[in-house]
Amino acid sequence: MRVVKINEVKKESFTSSLFTGSDVTRQTLLPDSKEYNVNIVNFGKGVRNKFHSHDSEQILIVTAGKGTIATEKEEIVITAGDVVIIPAGEKHWHGATEDSEFSHIFVSRLGTQLTQLED
Repeated sequence: MRVVKINEVKKESFTSSLFTGSDVTRQTLLPDSKEYNVNIVNFGKGVRNKFHSHDSEQILIVTAGKGTIATEKEEIVITAGDVVIIPAGEKHWHGATEDSEFSHIFVSRLGTQLTQLED
């Protein structure tokens, strides 16, 4: 068994064409897991990821700030304590609102493929 203290996990710059801005960091919480990909993603104000999908379910657990989760049909404001499950294959995006930074833990199966659906 191992306990991870989130505030002791180093934030690393997370640069990708998936994001609408560069103010994004990632904290890898369980690098040795053999089954799960578990990270915190921290978004600066107004930064989000672009429409994308995953080939397995994705779980988001909001830890700080105010963000938006969106599909082609709806946008929902989410805040600390909210938990979102995104079905495999669902086109979506998530990120910070214009007036708030935003952080969430994301959990997915190890080896899950992400497909970017927006340039």
